[in-house]
Amino acid sequence: MTWTRKPIIPALAVCVALLAGTAGCDLGAGEGPDEVSPSPLGRLLDERDKDGRPYREVDEEGAPRVTVEVAPDAEGGWDVRLRVRNFRFSPEGTGRRAEAGRGLAHLEVNGRRVALLRTPEYHLAPGTVSRGTHHVTARLYADDGSVWAVDGEPVESTADITVSGQEPTAEPSVEPIAAGPGSPGGPGQA
Repeated sequence: MTWTRKPIIPALAVCVALLAGTAGCDLGAGEGPDEVSPSPLGRLLDERDKDGRPYREVDEEGAPRVTVEVAPDAEGGWDVRLRVRNFRFSPEGTGRRAEAGRGLAHLEVNGRRVALLRTPEYHLAPGTVSRGTHHVTARLYADDGSVWAVDGEPVESTADITVSGQEPTAEPSVEPIAAGPGSPGGPGQA
């Protein structure tokens, strides 16, 4: 009985090329400029955010969604909560590769980035925002840095908050805190 070795390396190379080729294909190829890829990864557009990151256009059906909610806390700060649909936050250390409906959020106050979020909650400390009305915006990004977008617009949400400072009051129902005995203005002192 004779055994001959047949070349299997070319067959393996073809298998690897086929697998790698489908994984690395440009999923937006062959589409018109106004068409959205049926892929959940979408396609990269020429539009970019203010930091130069490209928009990743996906079909509206099944696209990531975000709503930002901001509520004052007892210490004078603000609790920010993101409500997301069709989106999962990626943990720290995730590779820089886009995956459908996955990534992180950039949190901005009046257009200035204050945090990169990998969880749906954040706390704005007291004094972070000055007196007045401010815009708190959360925008969703894929792990490769591209901005999730639908119809050429970034997937984001904005909530307005109004910070009002404590004004001195002349109401007679408001009395100063009583001073202790022996202190100026306290009982027994003139």
